[in-house]
Amino acid sequence: MSAVSARAEAGPSRQRAWWIRALLVLQAPRPVFVALRDDSPASAADRAEPVLLVVMLAGIASVLATTTAAHLMDDHDYDALLVVVWAFLAGGLYGAVAYWLFGALLHGGVKALGSRGTYRRTRHVLAFAAVPLALSLVLWPVKLALFGADLFRRGGSDHGAGATALVLLELAFLAWALALLLIGVRAVHGWTWVRAATAIALPVAACVGLALLANAL
Repeated sequence: MSAVSARAEAGPSRQRAWWIRALLVLQAPRPVFVALRDDSPASAADRAEPVLLVVMLAGIASVLATTTAAHLMDDHDYDALLVVVWAFLAGGLYGAVAYWLFGALLHGGVKALGSRGTYRRTRHVLAFAAVPLALSLVLWPVKLALFGADLFRRGGSDHGAGATALVLLELAFLAWALALLLIGVRAVHGWTWVRAATAIALPVAACVGLALLANAL
């Protein structure tokens, strides 16, 4: 009975460890990514919920940064509640597409350089690297306090030095995420910095291209 109880308690304990790692990756990323070397079904299941949450929050942060979001309230059918619903649905969809698409591009890059890891593990590396993007949502209470609904209208008050500073902070979160991706690929595979940078070049270029396209629409 004690052995059964120990196994029953081990599952929640392992899951809590991955929730902790989702925060720890911001401070000490290498041990977190090294832990991803364990790609057993049990370990992958233990980290599934943190991965899902990060992907969704990063997707929401990403869609809120697009010009589409900046013009939502030009349509008078949109109110604050509908903007929240749009951000949740569009962010979830964007995060899911990015997770699978950029995960595939990243996996292609690492496989070309000799990785024997699974597509699932590559996606999880991408998800944990995206934690800074999810964290960038902390800027939104500040943005709403400064500019209110003008954030979602063309020609609103969301310009000037304050708006520029916030944009630079968002870019800093993006740069942080890219740095974590580089660290993650290097740590998981035990590669050199140059080899890891080469592996992430394609998904990073695709990410930049998609961001430019989204903001051009």
